[in-house]
Amino acid sequence: MDTARLGLAVLLVAIFCGGASALAAPAPSHPGGGPVTFAAVGDTMLGNTPNLPARPGTYLDPVRRQLRADVVFGNLEGTLTDVSSSPKCGGGNGGDCFAFRAPPRFARALAGAGFSVMSDANNHSSDFGPTGLRQTVRALHRAGVAQTGLPGEITTLRAGGEPVAFLGFAPYATTASLLDLAAARRLIHRAAAEAPIVVVAIHAGAEGLGAQHLTGGEEHYLGEDRGNPERFARMAVRAGADLVLGSGPHVLRAMELYRGRLIAYSLGNFCGFHNFDTSGALGESAILHVTLSPGGAFRSGRIASVRLAGPGRPQPDPSGAGASLIRRLSRQDLGRRGVRVSGDGTILPPRAGE
Repeated sequence: MDTARLGLAVLLVAIFCGGASALAAPAPSHPGGGPVTFAAVGDTMLGNTPNLPARPGTYLDPVRRQLRADVVFGNLEGTLTDVSSSPKCGGGNGGDCFAFRAPPRFARALAGAGFSVMSDANNHSSDFGPTGLRQTVRALHRAGVAQTGLPGEITTLRAGGEPVAFLGFAPYATTASLLDLAAARRLIHRAAAEAPIVVVAIHAGAEGLGAQHLTGGEEHYLGEDRGNPERFARMAVRAGADLVLGSGPHVLRAMELYRGRLIAYSLGNFCGFHNFDTSGALGESAILHVTLSPGGAFRSGRIASVRLAGPGRPQPDPSGAGASLIRRLSRQDLGRRGVRVSGDGTILPPRAGE
């Protein structure tokens, strides 16, 4: 991974199971405390063993130019492990149970595509038990990719000359908890004391075509409490988060500016070689570009529309369908609080007085 080109220096990967680990820290490409640029995507997985792309290193080539920023983030929807037995599914996929894994070497493909940090806070990070999770974390670190989202974990990167803290939350015991708001608030407070910019990833809300709209309340899926995305995201901003990045519903959702901080409630599916249903709105996706001030305030943003083609490979979508969908959902679900999205995907604040 060309970390100098990305302008990223990993300072610290915070506590996992009581220990600390660090990655190499090359000098950032533009030190001095300037604006920080982010590119972010939703649910990301390069296939599911044994159904894998033949050339993982080039699988994301169609969108590689859009995965360029000081920090490039994605939700790793699965594991990077050679463990073959899933305690979750009694051995492997079957019926309505899904356990996702790709070989550990696929971490290099994610790094090569530009990713610098991934979240493990989701319902698939422990598909292959503690061993599978440990292998996933180790594979990412060896490839030069940071990760976050485990219990008590704060991951700090240096980008644009600024420390940036990443945290991830999901409604599971093996992740930082989305359901324990008091504990989450304390963890975000800690991160805000350590870094001037705090990014919070949430894996929250119901799933599928019927889950495009925010409900304003607690959401459930297959009997699971998937949290109240709006309540959690706004709490996170009040606690010190400067950017909230959502995944989990597998569809795009609305965006809002809350106290001058951007909340993207779901960035949908980004890639998955035969992993995900890509029909209709399930295949509409986006790459979010955001620039924050050195203190974390929203400076600018843009939505690059993406369509998952064929087996789930992301392709640029010149029709702008993803951005148009986010524009519509933001207006319908959030009214005057929702962002405006111009024809070219530029994110604009609500008009004064609306």
